[in-house]
Amino acid sequence: MKFSASDSSCVSSCIRHVRQGLLNLLITKVCLFSLLFGVVWAITGSECLPGGNLFGIVVLFICSVLGGKLVGMIQLPTLPPFPPLLGMLLAGLLLRNVPYVTDAVYIDTHWSAALRNIALSIILTRAGLGLDPAALRRLKAVCVRLAVGPCVLEASVVAVVSHFLLGLPWVWSFILGFVLAAVSPAVVVPSMLLLQREGFGVEKGIPTLLMAAGSFDDILAITGFSTCLGIAFSTGSTWMNILKGLLEVVGGVVAGLILGLFLCCVPGNDQEDLVLKRTLMLLGLSIFSVFFSHVIGFAGAGGLSTLVLAFLAALGWKTDKAPVAAMVGRSWDVFQPLLFGLIGAEITIKTLSPSTVGLGLACISIGLVIRLLVTFLLVHFGGFNLKEKLFISVAWLPKATVQAAIGSKALDLAREEGDETLIKFGLDVLTLAVLAILTTAPIGALGIGLAGPRLLARQVEADDAEGGATTSSTNGIGRGKNSVTLESKL
Repeated sequence: MKFSASDSSCVSSCIRHVRQGLLNLLITKVCLFSLLFGVVWAITGSECLPGGNLFGIVVLFICSVLGGKLVGMIQLPTLPPFPPLLGMLLAGLLLRNVPYVTDAVYIDTHWSAALRNIALSIILTRAGLGLDPAALRRLKAVCVRLAVGPCVLEASVVAVVSHFLLGLPWVWSFILGFVLAAVSPAVVVPSMLLLQREGFGVEKGIPTLLMAAGSFDDILAITGFSTCLGIAFSTGSTWMNILKGLLEVVGGVVAGLILGLFLCCVPGNDQEDLVLKRTLMLLGLSIFSVFFSHVIGFAGAGGLSTLVLAFLAALGWKTDKAPVAAMVGRSWDVFQPLLFGLIGAEITIKTLSPSTVGLGLACISIGLVIRLLVTFLLVHFGGFNLKEKLFISVAWLPKATVQAAIGSKALDLAREEGDETLIKFGLDVLTLAVLAILTTAPIGALGIGLAGPRLLARQVEADDAEGGATTSSTNGIGRGKNSVTLESKL
């Protein structure tokens, strides 16, 4: 049997197509997943089979990634894509509530809590690296108002409303209030970084203001939550728990200052693989801070320490922080699906009460209205025009990260106590946390994506004819191509 020259050419063409393109990419990924599974199975045995803990984590991760990709592909005319975290949350929800699949996808509660805490430390590290010190100095007063006012007032209003509508005890009402009052770094930080990169609102430091205030808003919510949680489970007197909350703030700042100064000096600039070493040191200290704070009973201090140490490290590294921030962002790409997939997997639909869902949505809506009004009023004297104040108010809506990280902690403690009444209260808190994510995350992300290019002035840097740099500021409306580009990224 003889082969002609045309047959040889056809075979060569087929080999070229297999060696490159979409088919090759698909084969590569399938082989990598298969090899990973084979190696892990050879080491862990039954833990990597259906019903095992590692199997559940891997399946949840893959489904969450696919869910995020699918939701991110939903493109409506003139609107930016939906946030992928919504698809990740829904993937976890489906895995928990599909018959037979639920039995195969098992994840240990301790592993779930640990992975959520790692994800929280990474997003706070990203926020610390993204802060602009010059804008912070200029906006420190409005930053404090924006961080404290909406969070405290929304938590108080939700506490009062939930006490009368849901019948929660006062301390559990405030636990719910502080869970719902936190703004989401997972939505706000990436969106602000994109706006900052494109120059929107940079002249007045709006992206930095929202990232900084959002981080402190989260720390305040976590501290308030931890204090109320201690009171609910009778871990000490009321005044001691309040004092403990203050000590968490002070201790977190001091620990962050010490660790941040340490990172400015170690590793030295003359070392090889400097970016990798800095990234590993930064993430290692951040994750250690969060977990160690839980070990010593000061859970709120870890997040604040992470934020401060990342900010100080970025100050010391100056322009060299960009590659470190990029590597930290890649680690977030891994832990984001785990965070939202795990929190979605905590909800069992058949156990939900329709009245709890309906009244819970009413509590969330009332809290959001209060947050919008308070935010608009508190930035009134910050030197912003009407459009910028409207944008800041809209950007202060989304909730996701903190709700996912701490929404189930009260339920975990209630299960350890074994008290059915406390377990019911914990389920109510978790249910409303998930409802808040499902409703406010897509609305907030779309609001930021649409309002940013239209309401904020853009600062553009371009090379002039002599090779220098010129800066101009333009209105956010009517930019056509640039606006659409940013919206598609968001």
